[in-house]
Amino acid sequence: MSALNRRRLLKGAGATLGALAFAKAIEPVFEFTSNLSGDEFLQKHYRELSPDDLRTVLARLEAETKEKYGADVTIRDIRPQDGVQFGYALNLSTCIGCRRCAEACHVENNHDRKTHQSYIRVFEMQQGSFDMEQGDATYDHPVPQPGRYYMPVQCQQCDNPPCTKVCPVEATWKEKDGIVVVDYNWCIGCRYCEAACPYHARRFNWEAPEISAEEINPNQSYLSNRIRPQGVVEKCTFCLHRTRTGALPACLEACPTGARVFGNLLDPDSEIRWVLENKRVFVLKEELGARPRFFYFFDV
Repeated sequence: MSALNRRRLLKGAGATLGALAFAKAIEPVFEFTSNLSGDEFLQKHYRELSPDDLRTVLARLEAETKEKYGADVTIRDIRPQDGVQFGYALNLSTCIGCRRCAEACHVENNHDRKTHQSYIRVFEMQQGSFDMEQGDATYDHPVPQPGRYYMPVQCQQCDNPPCTKVCPVEATWKEKDGIVVVDYNWCIGCRYCEAACPYHARRFNWEAPEISAEEINPNQSYLSNRIRPQGVVEKCTFCLHRTRTGALPACLEACPTGARVFGNLLDPDSEIRWVLENKRVFVLKEELGARPRFFYFFDV
């Protein structure tokens, strides 16, 4: 079966995989497929698009954003650079739990304003514990608190990502610079990837995002911060629309304490390499073998 026919079958009927669990998982799909335009429904996978096809898709998405949200935006296709493998590190001794990183993510990535969505959750952790499942991501008191430290968690951009392996239509994959991406126009909303992620780093768009034209970040990319449609799973992309052009992630620029370090793991003179070579770093849930590119460390 061709990729296009497979996607049509799954997007329109779902039950052809013959699993009750799958049929239950894609119930939300039926709520929005009837709203898809013919062009969107028939669109090829991102990796199958010719340059002309891609230009047509980007122009269509820009026009749809203007029609739905009243905003003029530029949606680019920004490819990985040769000789670049991105990595991120976070100094837990310095993070104060202020959540400015999460707010910056919310604004930069055109998240739904009603739910105040973000790709970053900040956990308040008991000192001596590294179990994120025991952390509190809903604290509402002044920070920092004595006896606590703060651990922001977002997509870990794993080298061995379990999320990509379970997608039945290959709508998510790892790019050559290490960033795990999603083709939001190919995702069928089954949420298998969300369930497979051990870091709870993926989000499902249950409703069409609500965001005013004045609040929309107009500088967008197909695989990152364009406004995602209803019924798809979305995730952090290390702000690839910024980082692939030499800028830094929005969450890093918003951090008031300098707790975040980002860079090219292949550059021996980069700050991220210095951290990895001079600090005692660790990754979350190392025993699972996902091999995250997101590292944590303490000053002591």
